[in-house]
Amino acid sequence: MDWPHSLLFLLAISIFLAPSYPRNTKGKRKGQGRPGPLAPGPHQVPLDLVSRVKPYARMEEYERNLGEMVAQLRNSSEPAKKKCEVNLQLWLSNKRSLSPWGYSINHDPSRIPADLPEARCLCLGCVNPFTMQEDRSMVSVPVFSQVPVRRRLCPQPPRPGPCRQRVVMETIAVGCTCIF
Repeated sequence: MDWPHSLLFLLAISIFLAPSYPRNTKGKRKGQGRPGPLAPGPHQVPLDLVSRVKPYARMEEYERNLGEMVAQLRNSSEPAKKKCEVNLQLWLSNKRSLSPWGYSINHDPSRIPADLPEARCLCLGCVNPFTMQEDRSMVSVPVFSQVPVRRRLCPQPPRPGPCRQRVVMETIAVGCTCIF
């Protein structure tokens, strides 16, 4: 046997002896199937087990992130602009929007966290994308979302007793958009 025939023979044997993989049937996607209810990561722990082990882990992380946003707002060296303008040089989406908004701090001492960043629209109208000037034929309105917070429930002064906490959903402005 010369070398091209022996190479062909080795190729045929390797195909014959190679482990067979099931072929995709018509209509099925290639790749992994649907992931089960597993948490991402190397451990692959079922999500229901994660929530049973530490139910407030996500809430603590959420409150920490809100606290970081409020700290950034307080420590910002940028003056609070109340001007209706779009800045395409910034990466912040709230300044690049056709309905730009800024953030203020919503403070409520009976809430945990006591401070929440809340959006406020900088324009009455919307910025025209062609002229980059405010156009009052459209209206800039806040977009609201419900966020989970904890409320301190303390008994009234005549009644003694410890304060309790209850998780409630509170509606706050998270951005602005244009409407006709």
